[in-house]
Amino acid sequence: MASYLQIENISKSYGPKVLFEKIGFNINEGDKIALIAPNGTGKTSLMRILAGKDKSDSGGKIMFLKDIKIAFLEQEYEFDPEKTIFDQIMSSSVEFTAGLDQESLWEYERRVVKFLTNFNLSDPDQLMKELSGGEVKRVALTRMLASEAEFFIMDEPTNHLDIDAIEFLEGYLGRSRCTLLMVTHDRYFLDRVCNIVMEMDHGAIYTYKGNYQNYLEKREERIANYNAETDKVRNILRSELEWIRSTPCARTGKARYRINAFYDLKDRASQVYTQKQVSMEAMKGATRLGTKIINCKDLSFWYGDKCYLDGFTYNFQRYEKVGIVGRNGAGKSTFLNLLTGHMFEDDPGILTGTIERGESLKIGYYHQSGMSFNPDDTVLDIVNDTWLLNRFLFPHEMLNNKVDKLSGGEKRRLYLLTILMQQPNLLILDEPTNDLDIVTLNILEEYLKEFSGSLIIVSHDRHFLDKLVDHLFIFCGDGLVKDFVGSYSEYREFIKEYEAEQRSQARAEEKAAKEKAAKEAAKNTPAQEPAKKRKLTYKEQKELEQLEKDLGSLASEKAGLEEKLNSGTLPYDQLQTASERIGEIMELTDEKEFRLLELYELQ
Repeated sequence: MASYLQIENISKSYGPKVLFEKIGFNINEGDKIALIAPNGTGKTSLMRILAGKDKSDSGGKIMFLKDIKIAFLEQEYEFDPEKTIFDQIMSSSVEFTAGLDQESLWEYERRVVKFLTNFNLSDPDQLMKELSGGEVKRVALTRMLASEAEFFIMDEPTNHLDIDAIEFLEGYLGRSRCTLLMVTHDRYFLDRVCNIVMEMDHGAIYTYKGNYQNYLEKREERIANYNAETDKVRNILRSELEWIRSTPCARTGKARYRINAFYDLKDRASQVYTQKQVSMEAMKGATRLGTKIINCKDLSFWYGDKCYLDGFTYNFQRYEKVGIVGRNGAGKSTFLNLLTGHMFEDDPGILTGTIERGESLKIGYYHQSGMSFNPDDTVLDIVNDTWLLNRFLFPHEMLNNKVDKLSGGEKRRLYLLTILMQQPNLLILDEPTNDLDIVTLNILEEYLKEFSGSLIIVSHDRHFLDKLVDHLFIFCGDGLVKDFVGSYSEYREFIKEYEAEQRSQARAEEKAAKEKAAKEAAKNTPAQEPAKKRKLTYKEQKELEQLEKDLGSLASEKAGLEEKLNSGTLPYDQLQTASERIGEIMELTDEKEFRLLELYELQ
């Protein structure tokens, strides 16, 4: 495999904080790499250096394979608000379209329109300034994917996307032969797209082939081995310490070398690997929750000519955990604002129906865009509790840092702390996983599983939803909200089965309609002598034989897959793949059986 990228000895620091120092790694053709690390350790800084928007402090080398096409996706896509979607994409794609002949340029434009359609952006003439954050991200992804680059470099590609868009991107990248380096916190996305996990840890790079679970296991082995080696060094150090204490100061040059080696051992012996983790032990409590939470009756909401809710009725219960999913713009965040009374003061829209809130209700509302910190405030100005800050990975040396200097994930973590320290009994989280690192997400999930109050979550993180919610509100658009009891993965399986049944029913109805039309035509046709059946041609006979073999093979494959599904031992990713394949087999079987009958009738 060709080496697409070689990195040697690059470093980055901000003041006294070293993000990474003289790191190096190699990316080969076909590698699909997920780069993961705690917030604030330099993931985005590394991506900016690769994109040429920042420089390594130590020089070093960044060598891309000559003449390969590279596409970058940054967290924030720069755009002209006055341009249309289509014009914005074309104007920012000059490096991909320069030198193309007219036919190739048309082909590029067709790809742009295709990806816009896949991302549910149906109007290429819509102005960029009218788009939501998730829609802007889909424009940026369209520009990247339409390039058909050999090497994609992406920083948090799933942030702000709805689940439909994530699953389309996941499927496309999973099938693509592209080479990929991406920063992501989406564990399902990582597992289904990537074949290598690269970890940035304590300023160094570690690479693990395989999925996320394999990474966790191998990482624990690495840490255990490192600490075991430290124990061995300490044993050697003890004997050397005895030698130092029992030996006169005047020694030969060889002994002085041994003294120097002693101090090297002392430094190594002090290096024990410890991983700092967010601690939420202090947040376990919640204000006492009464029997009445929020009761909604015949709730309808219009904003302009768009309906976000149509006759919604539901009484939220104590201790329930509900997830809310749906496409961008379907009204999820608007619904949360209605529940909490946070609507637009200048133009609140038209609300009918009633919302009643319990007297003992204390809401903690984590907004998507709720961080309104003064950039000149320090961490300690925001939360004046050094013990809590330390538990949330804000050590003493960070307390006087201005908020403006924090990474996106660090700001999110600080904002989450301001919500949780209020000890709410109804916690409403609007896209809480954006910008949080995987370690923090795992800790947050464990905390929320034990949260002694009610929980409402809007999220595009399928793993997060699967771990936490009892049921889902599906925002279908035009004000329609459906309630599904179960996890998100169970909901997707239900939808796939339903869609497969619908396709099968449509094919059966089409076949019945054709048969009926044929019978009607036969009634209206004068009786004729029965046509003599002809022999099949050599080609048709071969097709018939192949169809019979194919149907037998498909039946065997389906039986084998069903046996695996019923075993209850398949991992989730294999379970999903097997379920999808069974759906494909059923479709193929219907098609081949229909053709087989046609050939039988010719004989």
